[in-house]
Amino acid sequence: MALAAATKSLQLIGECVPCVKQNASKFKIKRLELDQHLLMYFRKDDYIFAHDPEKKCKTGDIVLIEKLPEKLSRLITHKVKEIVYPLGDVTDPFTGKNVVAGKFRDQIDKVNQAYGKLPTGFDYTKAPKRGWQEDKKDFSHVETYAKYHEDGKDQPYSV
Repeated sequence: MALAAATKSLQLIGECVPCVKQNASKFKIKRLELDQHLLMYFRKDDYIFAHDPEKKCKTGDIVLIEKLPEKLSRLITHKVKEIVYPLGDVTDPFTGKNVVAGKFRDQIDKVNQAYGKLPTGFDYTKAPKRGWQEDKKDFSHVETYAKYHEDGKDQPYSV
């Protein structure tokens, strides 16, 4: 029932998850579903495929997807409109300020100025953007595939 509601919505926010389809990305849509017996809402995850030929979405990105006027295939019913929040760069939607573990970065800077910054402390202004560790520790750009059997060989990019 929730998946039917998700496919009827014109715009949705979802998190990109690994996908093996060509020209498409898979998104996890979080919804709340009412339990009639308890009269409480519980989280339910739905998965939707969206048209993404450039593969600009990486695993973990929060993305705005939009319903297509007509389906491209049986599964692909939406298209990627924009990347709202890339993974690792959390921004408060109301103030537009960057957030680290529940605190604004400028508040952390003020505390560091008042008490003195440790030389071993992390500096967010000097930190590189996401993608600088591709092929070292970040393999989200690599094309994934479905692992159908265990053959004893190392298959690092299988899902």
